[in-house]
Amino acid sequence: MRHADVIVIGGGLHGCSAALHLARAGLEPLVLEKDTIGRHASGVNAGGVRRLGRHPAEIPLSVASMELWHRIGELVDDDCAFESHGQIKVAESEADLEKLRARVAQVRALGFEHEELIDARELRELLPAAGPQCVGGIVCRRDGAALPYRTTLAFRRKAEALGATVLEGTRVTALTRSGGTWTVRTASGSHEAPFVVNAAGAWAGRFAAALGEPVPLEAIALMLMISAPVAPFVRPVVGATSRTLSFKQFANGTVLIGGGHKGRAELETNRTTLDFHQLAINAQSAAAIFPCMRGADIVRAWAGIEGRMPDDIPVIGPSSTQPGLWHAFGFSAHGFQLGPIVGSIIAELVTRGTSSLPIEPFSIRRFQAMHQAA
Repeated sequence: MRHADVIVIGGGLHGCSAALHLARAGLEPLVLEKDTIGRHASGVNAGGVRRLGRHPAEIPLSVASMELWHRIGELVDDDCAFESHGQIKVAESEADLEKLRARVAQVRALGFEHEELIDARELRELLPAAGPQCVGGIVCRRDGAALPYRTTLAFRRKAEALGATVLEGTRVTALTRSGGTWTVRTASGSHEAPFVVNAAGAWAGRFAAALGEPVPLEAIALMLMISAPVAPFVRPVVGATSRTLSFKQFANGTVLIGGGHKGRAELETNRTTLDFHQLAINAQSAAAIFPCMRGADIVRAWAGIEGRMPDDIPVIGPSSTQPGLWHAFGFSAHGFQLGPIVGSIIAELVTRGTSSLPIEPFSIRRFQAMHQAA
């Protein structure tokens, strides 16, 4: 029987970030990962580091997390290949531009000014290769991108350097609580701790359901593809208003294309199946925004398994049924940028019982009425 101060289930970015911040707070966390660190969504996503387009409830967390990203080297002793060339959402029509104008007004009404509306002239300055139909957009100038697998490993390494223990290939099979102590059983032995963090990604709903708080967590497989190198033409990360698109070019000329088109996720086998029709639509969207991409060679495509909530915002906070249990899952394909601050929030909850940021919108209790009606 191994004893720890806190057991974190799941070795993705949020689990490793929780372990890092818990270790910074003087605790000795134990991370249990059924596969390898960053095996699923955390290691294979697009790496977008954005405040742009966030759900209103996420904005305070995203703004706080961006401050950590701009000091990421101090936090994890690695710059995680983070580059801040901005993120832009392109408008291809006056109707698009009107949507973006309303969005900026909404964000300003909440007291934030990180999203700026830009006209066609400034859009051309930032994206000279954009198609002639592009008439403006929104820019977040301090946003950017990083390498997801490198980032997840950096959080893992720094957590271990501060006293955390990480066990890979360790699948949790049961979770029980008695006398203020959690017992977490795995195929290779049992572990005990007074606190548990459920950061198990697409598999987290199973632990929540077993403890009396089922949630409508859907496993999704977000697809990405990458091109052969082309001449440099864009530095910001680019999205679209009326298309599903996330687009960025690396220093070596290769172009990453994604944005939300889905394949099929198989939780039992850890496998994903690509939908090549949807990939073709994604590639066509990229070529519509950037005509220079027409005819570019796509050399690889893949998908990672992620958990999606029906309201597209995560579950972050205490269990509604079990003391000493906290959740951090369901990031719905946009959790990478939030990783640094979510770990800090979990550490605050474990050590102080409260969070300095507003997390009530992410409570697991919001699904209780749905469960009772079912």
